[in-house]
Amino acid sequence: MTNFDFLKLEPKFDSFSDDAISAEKILPIDVKSSAVTCRRAMELAIKWMYSVDTYLNKPWDEKLATLMSTDDFRGIVDPELLARMHFIRKIGNSAAHGDKKITEDAALVCLENLFYFMDFVAYCYADNYTKPNFSRESIGKAESGSVEVAGTSNHSIDVEIKLEQLMKENADLREQLTSKREEQQPTYAPKPLEFSEFKTRKIYIDLMLEDAGWIEGKNWINEYEVLGMPNKSGVGFADYVLCGDDGSILAVVEAKKTCVDVAKGRQQAKLYADLIAQRQGCRPVVFLTNGFDMRIIDNQYPERKVAAFYSKRDLEKLFNLQRTRSSLQNIRVDKNIADRYYQEAAIKSVCEGFGKKNRRKTLLVMATGSGKTRTVIALCKVLLEQGWVKNILFLADRTSLVTQAKRNFVNLLPSLSVTNLSEEKDNYAAHCVFSTYQTMMNCIDEVSDNEGKLFTAGHFDLVICDEAHRSIYNKYKEIFNYFDAPLVGLTATPKDEIDKNTYEVFELENGVPTYGYELAQAVKDGYLVDFISVETTLKFIENGIVYDDLSDADKQLYEETFEDEDGVMPENISSSALNEWIFNTDTIREVLNVVMTNGLKVDYGNKIGKTIIFAKNHRHAEKILEVFNKEYPHLNNYAKVIDNYMTYAQSAIDEFSDPSKLPQIAISVDMLDTGIDVPEVLNLVFFKKVMSKAKFWQMIGRGTRVCPELIDGADKKQFYIFDFCRNFEFFRMNKGKAVANKPSLQSALFNLHFDMAYKLQDGQYQTDDLIQYRNELVDYMVGKVGELNRENFAVRQHLRYVDQYAQVSGYQALTYEDTLVVKDELAPLIQPDDDDDIAALRFDALMYGIELACLIGEKHERAKRDVRYRVAGIYEVANIPEIAAQSDLLVKLLHTDYLDNADIHEFEHIRKSLRNLMKYMPRKGRTYDTNFDDEILSMEWKESELESDDLKNYKAKAEFYIRQHQDNAVVTKLKNNVPLCAEDVSALEAILWNEIGTQEDYKSEYGDKPLGEFVRGVVGLDMNAAKKAFAQYLDETCMDSSQIYFVNQIIEYIVHNGMLKDMHVLQETPFTDKGSIVDIFTDMQIWIGIKRVIDQINANMLAV
Repeated sequence: MTNFDFLKLEPKFDSFSDDAISAEKILPIDVKSSAVTCRRAMELAIKWMYSVDTYLNKPWDEKLATLMSTDDFRGIVDPELLARMHFIRKIGNSAAHGDKKITEDAALVCLENLFYFMDFVAYCYADNYTKPNFSRESIGKAESGSVEVAGTSNHSIDVEIKLEQLMKENADLREQLTSKREEQQPTYAPKPLEFSEFKTRKIYIDLMLEDAGWIEGKNWINEYEVLGMPNKSGVGFADYVLCGDDGSILAVVEAKKTCVDVAKGRQQAKLYADLIAQRQGCRPVVFLTNGFDMRIIDNQYPERKVAAFYSKRDLEKLFNLQRTRSSLQNIRVDKNIADRYYQEAAIKSVCEGFGKKNRRKTLLVMATGSGKTRTVIALCKVLLEQGWVKNILFLADRTSLVTQAKRNFVNLLPSLSVTNLSEEKDNYAAHCVFSTYQTMMNCIDEVSDNEGKLFTAGHFDLVICDEAHRSIYNKYKEIFNYFDAPLVGLTATPKDEIDKNTYEVFELENGVPTYGYELAQAVKDGYLVDFISVETTLKFIENGIVYDDLSDADKQLYEETFEDEDGVMPENISSSALNEWIFNTDTIREVLNVVMTNGLKVDYGNKIGKTIIFAKNHRHAEKILEVFNKEYPHLNNYAKVIDNYMTYAQSAIDEFSDPSKLPQIAISVDMLDTGIDVPEVLNLVFFKKVMSKAKFWQMIGRGTRVCPELIDGADKKQFYIFDFCRNFEFFRMNKGKAVANKPSLQSALFNLHFDMAYKLQDGQYQTDDLIQYRNELVDYMVGKVGELNRENFAVRQHLRYVDQYAQVSGYQALTYEDTLVVKDELAPLIQPDDDDDIAALRFDALMYGIELACLIGEKHERAKRDVRYRVAGIYEVANIPEIAAQSDLLVKLLHTDYLDNADIHEFEHIRKSLRNLMKYMPRKGRTYDTNFDDEILSMEWKESELESDDLKNYKAKAEFYIRQHQDNAVVTKLKNNVPLCAEDVSALEAILWNEIGTQEDYKSEYGDKPLGEFVRGVVGLDMNAAKKAFAQYLDETCMDSSQIYFVNQIIEYIVHNGMLKDMHVLQETPFTDKGSIVDIFTDMQIWIGIKRVIDQINANMLAV
């Protein structure tokens, strides 16, 4: 008998049960083979789970580590059980590939961990489950016989069975076993991990140390004696110390039992580190761990969680950097790399975050085309020169972005050794590594050198994440958890989503990045170009195709196209079906006519400028191309579809990017939405709805780049955006004025809530249930207003109304005027709920509209007709359990007059009951090509209405201007300690209060600070001028060395800061390094004279 015999009771487990049994039988004979077989049995079982459970989606890679790391798998398996499984994987890997001996203890823990995993599998999927018990005594007592399994003879861990093959074999089991697991798994009680402290260390922590390259007895010492502990013996024993090549102690590791919080060892480890620091003069790093949870105290940043131990070279590098780094307060940005004021301001904001604020995560939000890459290159140069970083990792989600970034680094920082892991496989030791996320995921465990694993947790000192809004929380987020390095995120469009909030990941206040440079400001500064939106409403895109609204000829075509075998046809076809499964030629013709007639042109009006049409799907794109070729046959090769369906797509993009080549019009499905830089683009066409605000602004960024002499010798000053799908209305937020006929969906929902709350105040609705309903509406609105970020520039414009309606009391005694104010001032600020299905939100809006119509005595027949259409759609798939549960309600709605006679309670009951079923509306399997006459309902040309927070950029612009104009006469005076006159101050006022901004801008940022003091604070004082001012106090014949040292420190301070007004700094280091002022200046007349010089330098900043 073995511990795994229970698996043989279920034939479905045959693919892995034999390996589990063999792992136990072979343990007394071959420890390594047992560990390998444990890992193999686990991998087979995991693949089997993926093949029978519909919840587990097949990942991009079949490696065991990948299968165990998916969100789906971790959603099923308890974290403690997953920790056991990772132990099996690591020991199995070591047994198969490593030279280190696998102890019997380690193999036994592997076997026990495998048992608990197999118990979990049986609990979730077995037909008849009886809880087994693990017995160590039975190991080695099984019947004799051959225990050879595939691979154990040569310690191979290869599993030949492919997941795809297993999924085919087990297809018939998927629904049944998924249902069983969903029923069983929530009640599974995992076996707690309760190892003693000794076992924890020997089994788990030792393994992690080995994984980081530490060698027991060489550079890792167990039970290290520490003298001076506050106990009776005065002696303590650190669980581990990790040493450098010179014997110095780099780190102390405090170990606790697996079931104990690591924080319990914090004070103990601190005492060890203090005593070791006293003895060797350098404080070691502290690691606290129980084998699963690990934290680091690195003597700089607050205690934090880490994924793994640092390697020896990681710790040696960390100490070298901490010892040699310089302050980030007075940095110099290389103007040859980043010469724009906002780039310098962004770099200084990051440096302030890393330095003064002691943060490890920063986020730069900079408009597409504003030079994010140049900014981060200049930042890297600063951090390298100041000694803050040595190894840099640049991550992006596309190979093209990685290649482009590397090229820019090579051109602008030629002295930095770089490598692109996506292309180079033999240059891993470069100091700046460029990689896609997927490539780095593979390299972490696979790349090593003669010292062991290369990409250890502490290998990189800076991680740069490009397009952070779409990368930081996707399936590759584990990279950021693994590498323990300061992080810089780059994005043009941060995306706020529940559970996926870019700002939260970067530990920043919502809507407030480390530094932001918005499109509006870039346009104002002339670095990017503005746009004009041409917002066109077409009848079918707006209202759908309504049978009653068609001409007689089109009605006949409609009947012939959509009438089924029973003579039944839909009364209308929703606008959402257009370009999804109905492609109407005349609609496309109207769109192309608007673009070709009104689009910006080149070649003296003979050729439309480079244009991108964003299509809904591939079929839509091909239909657009087909109609274009029919309507404009003389423009051969002018238009081309560029999407993922084509081969050699990059060459097509290159042709479009070349201003001398065709096509002029690229019809894109996702491929050109982001990541393409074509300054020649003059027209963007939104022929699809874009639900993501981040993506919307990325798409707009395709047209914002400047292009000199593009239009017949004139510079590109603007571009056009043709919006046929109300995208601008969906995302628009302005300064309280209504600029759209139709608000965004979320704004419309808020308006409906508010209008109903207003109507429900009436005396006829003062019943208990309606009072309760109004309270629910008010609570919802209070919550939505409360979510608004008061620091956001748009919200700040309307704080009066935000504050009023963030309180329940704000909804008492509402008036009609209040509904108008809210519609203009507040509703446009409300953003879409990304956690709710769009179909559910649309149904909400539909039903709330009917409820409001009920309150004001209107019929709203058209909306009720839409309800019946949607109900009929989901009733077609009534086999879905959720829909079947509402079958009585659906029948009433379809076959009775229930909807016509319903009151507000019943309408709300319909909304709540059916909203989450709308996602099941069946998509039409067949597509239709039609040619009904469409028409333009409206066309509005609108300025971009970009809003910028000038105040936010005033400080950066003012300081940048002063640094760039140090040859200005007044600035030169201030830098050289020459007193100012009234005319000098007037000259500064002209610059700072007129040219750069206003007097109000200055006062809002700097208060009443004199202009001369501001300028001196920016440029500092010239060293020669400072020494001249203190010349008599630098004479060695009159002053001793301590006094001269003190004066030199004052000079250094004034040179950097421009002045010395706060005398308290003289009571701190370095001024006190030789003693206090009283100690140094026994003759106080000398100090009084020095103080007089300081006062005169300060006075010279002010007008005489």
